[in-house]
Amino acid sequence: MEPIEIGIWVSGFLLLMVVMGMRVAFAAGMAGLVGLVWLRWDQFGYDPDKLWQAISISIKIAGQVPHGKVASQALSLIPTFILIGYLAYYAGLTRALFEAAKRWIAWVPGGLAVSTVFATAGFAAVSGASVATAAVFARIAIPEMLKIGYDKRFAAGVVAAGGTLASLIPPSAILVIYAIIVEQDVGLLLLAGFIPGVFSAIIYALLIITLAKTMKNFGPPVRGFTWRQRFASLPPALPIVAVVVIIIFFVYNPFGEAWGTPTEGGAVGAFIVLVMALLHGMRWPELKDSLIETAKLTAMIFAIIWGVLIYVRFLGFAELPAAFADWITSLSMSPMLILICILLAYAVLGMFMDAIGMLLLTLPVVYPAVMALNGGEYVSAADSAFGMSGPMCAIWFGILVVKMAEFCLITPPIGLNCFVVAGVRDDISVQDVFKGVTPFFIADGITIALLVAFPIIVLWLPGLA
Repeated sequence: MEPIEIGIWVSGFLLLMVVMGMRVAFAAGMAGLVGLVWLRWDQFGYDPDKLWQAISISIKIAGQVPHGKVASQALSLIPTFILIGYLAYYAGLTRALFEAAKRWIAWVPGGLAVSTVFATAGFAAVSGASVATAAVFARIAIPEMLKIGYDKRFAAGVVAAGGTLASLIPPSAILVIYAIIVEQDVGLLLLAGFIPGVFSAIIYALLIITLAKTMKNFGPPVRGFTWRQRFASLPPALPIVAVVVIIIFFVYNPFGEAWGTPTEGGAVGAFIVLVMALLHGMRWPELKDSLIETAKLTAMIFAIIWGVLIYVRFLGFAELPAAFADWITSLSMSPMLILICILLAYAVLGMFMDAIGMLLLTLPVVYPAVMALNGGEYVSAADSAFGMSGPMCAIWFGILVVKMAEFCLITPPIGLNCFVVAGVRDDISVQDVFKGVTPFFIADGITIALLVAFPIIVLWLPGLA
């Protein structure tokens, strides 16, 4: 049997396991190991006496993957980014951020919901985890919105959708994972996510204002704050601004050399937030909880990476990514139409898989195909299909797929943020959250269309760097 045929059969086996409910980490690792054994035994002509030898060789190949990849310095960003988010919550910075947003923004139509969106965007700038952002603001923002008359479904939908902004706005754990998988510069990708993330928040805010102006009995504006009260709300939220500035300057310093690596920036940011948390009264129980939650989420992400990388190693031996890239480039459709079809496929796949697992499983095959569509890894902008060089195309596509991953965090039936919000709020069901988040599908569709049509939104900051 040809290696490509084996690759297709094993990939189908993997999808079957995922659909049946097996965790992505275990399904991918098992599929990768089975595929490696199958390939090796096929080389031995399916000799029964050689089966154990094929298994032994495959186990050794698979065993080298976890340490070889996870020892990467770039992956150490993930636990530091997650830790920043949990420490910021225990330091009271999230409530301070929400209060500042409320005093400055809540006077517009649908103001408290708009304030929630921008507060989640601000918290996303110190937390790399969408799930953590949704969980924190489900406790803080939903009671405030319910108090002034918002429908509980819409209030929950605002928080679930706002939590997705952590996927794009740096620091972002999922952007780091993308960079590791496709072997691109982590700093440039984090930089590229900033403007699209803020852009997404603005689109959400405009949607809420439009709904507030066209619907009766929508949440009323919140007025009555004096300028003194508004300015008084800023100092408690300044530590978040400080952490954002530090991380950006460690990634890209517009006035000279960068201060260090993104990894060092994440560590410094975590230390600053830890000091602020201690000054705000955090004690050992809260610190222990934040460390344990960080360890749990980090272990889950790393387990997925380990399992998927074993599968990726098998795909390399099966030559499936190259075959898929050749097939994609041979299609008679325009490259842009093919790219749009790929993004639509992500929207469908995201209904049944979590965001990280979906990207890890698909990127080893899809990424080479998209780069081939553009003209290759090292093509110049003048010779490319999408009007950008190979490295810039890698960054642009990364932001697009991460935005699709954001979209998948709120789509039924697996929208993880919706389950998190429902889990935090006993009075709101998962079905209520999915209903409340529906209008934000339109906002995400508009955002993705604009990012595709105007790549400069993504590439302007990386272009400066």
